Amino acid sequence: MDMNIVETLVLLAHVLAALGIIGLILLQQGKGADMGSGFGAGASSTVFGSGGAGSFLTRITTIIAIGFFLTSFALAYFAKQKSEQVRNLGIPEVVEQVPDQLPTLSTDQISEIPTVEPEPSEE
Repeated sequence: MDMNIVETLVLLAHVLAALGIIGLILLQQGKGADMGSGFGAGASSTVFGSGGAGSFLTRITTIIAIGFFLTSFALAYFAKQKSEQVRNLGIPEVVEQVPDQLPTLSTDQISEIPTVEPEPSEE
């Protein structure tokens, strides 16, 4: 199977897991909402049993979060493989060559350098 197809499938699973986590977190009630159930708010007559939907949704969220992290690691692996392929494209390396001996100025060449005399100040 082509690695691009596998990468696309992992990316699709990653996006679906992210959307699933967002949806499940929005469905869950906060800790403050459990206080009403202690006073007979009808939590025992829920569809998910006497524990309510909280534990079921928490388990599903945990499973999807694990899947999200696994797809994150897989996408990081694919990105690493692509960066190694780009690095090995045959781009030439820059090699600096240092000359064996640096050029030196002779005294004749130094005298040819023009000098600038400072202008007298008007103080």
